[in-house]
Amino acid sequence: MFISAQDFEQQMPDGSQLLSNEPEMETSLHYTQLLILVTCLEFLWQDREDFFIGANLTIYFSRQQLKHRDFRGPDFFLVRQTEKRPRKSWVVWEEDGRYPNLIIELLSDSTADVDRNLKKQLYQDRFRTPEYFWFSPETLEFQGYRWQSGGYIEIPMTERGWRWSEELELYLGVKHEQLRYFSASGDLIPTPIEAERQAQQRIKQIARRADQEAQRADQEAQRADQEAQRAEQEAQRAERLSERLRALDIEPG
Repeated sequence: MFISAQDFEQQMPDGSQLLSNEPEMETSLHYTQLLILVTCLEFLWQDREDFFIGANLTIYFSRQQLKHRDFRGPDFFLVRQTEKRPRKSWVVWEEDGRYPNLIIELLSDSTADVDRNLKKQLYQDRFRTPEYFWFSPETLEFQGYRWQSGGYIEIPMTERGWRWSEELELYLGVKHEQLRYFSASGDLIPTPIEAERQAQQRIKQIARRADQEAQRADQEAQRADQEAQRAEQEAQRAERLSERLRALDIEPG
């Protein structure tokens, strides 16, 4: 029997009552990595209101999933062209059927096999998520796929070991054993703390340059004053010489 999308939504439970049901991050490395991915993108897109970032948040997408309590929550996911507001979970039938545009899983000993196989298959065939990446904060394993022609194909690495994300319009790559974002020109996308430190450094550099300019101006003023004093002394010597010459009835030439 055919069930329309409207009827399907009416049969589903109220999405506002569905809370996220995901386990905690396994290690402090995973927690720190997730925090970096969220805060950097939030900071970069702070003037935008058309996206949602899910961090260790359950995605509800079918009645069968609810029946079997087969929850699927990516460690990190991005949904574009949606309202930026807090959510208890991502409920597909409450979000106009929208699935994530990008997913990043953080591998661990207990989840790596599922992330590489079962979840990859789910994100490819059911979610059809345009881009899927995984990264291990412990082994630094880094992989990325883009949905194309009915399935995932590997996103090639650059010479730096980065992979380009069309959804983010940024590179993803490993720096100092952490997965980071990089601009198209290769600049590291900073965390808010890093950006504040950079701003403070720029302020200090500007202050140092201003102080150096003030010192140079002061030195120039001192040299000008010294030159003026020497010129005055030369004029006084010339006047005394002229007086002596006149005392000898010699007209100064």
